[in-house]
Amino acid sequence: MRELDYGRIGQRIRQARKAKGWSQGTLAEKCGISTSFMGHIERGTRIMSMDTFAGISESLGAKADELLWGVPEPTETSLAGMWEPSGTKESDSYAVYMKIMKSVAEIMGGA
Repeated sequence: MRELDYGRIGQRIRQARKAKGWSQGTLAEKCGISTSFMGHIERGTRIMSMDTFAGISESLGAKADELLWGVPEPTETSLAGMWEPSGTKESDSYAVYMKIMKSVAEIMGGA
């Protein structure tokens, strides 16, 4: 099992916050925590509770995997090639299965 890297999680939270144009104080207020604690979270110097993490994730509109592991949301173009209609043969189902497994392996290896 992979260990959580709180410094990297904090960096991802900071990136998502800045992408929204929010200050630490704005995000902290939305989550019901102090600005000081938000700073510690972003630096990875304090561990947040699951409730706080859920509040941050919800406020930012970010998925947990994205913040915890850096797993990006798949783009429409990457999914389109995977799900092109290819008939109903058994071998076609196997080909789709293989594409899915390769994509999962790329995501897991790239995180």
